[in-house]
Amino acid sequence: MTVEEFEEFYVQAVARLTGQLYVMTGDLQEAQDVVQEAFVKAWVRRGRLERDGQPEAWIRTVAWRLAVSRWRFRRRSADAWDRGSGGAEHVAPPDPDHVVLVDALRELPAQQRRTLTLHYLCDLTVEQIAGETGLSGSTIKTHLVRGRAALAHRLQDPRIEEAPDV
Repeated sequence: MTVEEFEEFYVQAVARLTGQLYVMTGDLQEAQDVVQEAFVKAWVRRGRLERDGQPEAWIRTVAWRLAVSRWRFRRRSADAWDRGSGGAEHVAPPDPDHVVLVDALRELPAQQRRTLTLHYLCDLTVEQIAGETGLSGSTIKTHLVRGRAALAHRLQDPRIEEAPDV
């Protein structure tokens, strides 16, 4: 099939094939998508389509298989989503202490927050953090000291009075 023959075939068949796939799938957008994708695949093998003698049947079959594959993919995705949800209908609200900690961390400079996270949550050493961030060990230590001090200040409970010095 030459380029001109393929273009003429496309013009004559695209609406018919889209209508057929729409009836098969029940979804016009899906039908349009799979027919277009089938035509793209046909373009690559247009020389063999002529020899087969039934290019419209080939495109219809490819479009149908694409639609089925997409349906299966969506079904598997939905099933996985359902399995992953664990059927939990209610999610407990966050712990107030957690909210206060997150707010306090957000107030820290980004490097201090990152350093504290890498050290305390990821359990990395000062040397490992330096290697990951490209900062010197002394800079990492400074961020840790300043970050801890800032968090201590922000996380003080105002309801607790400091004990007077004796």
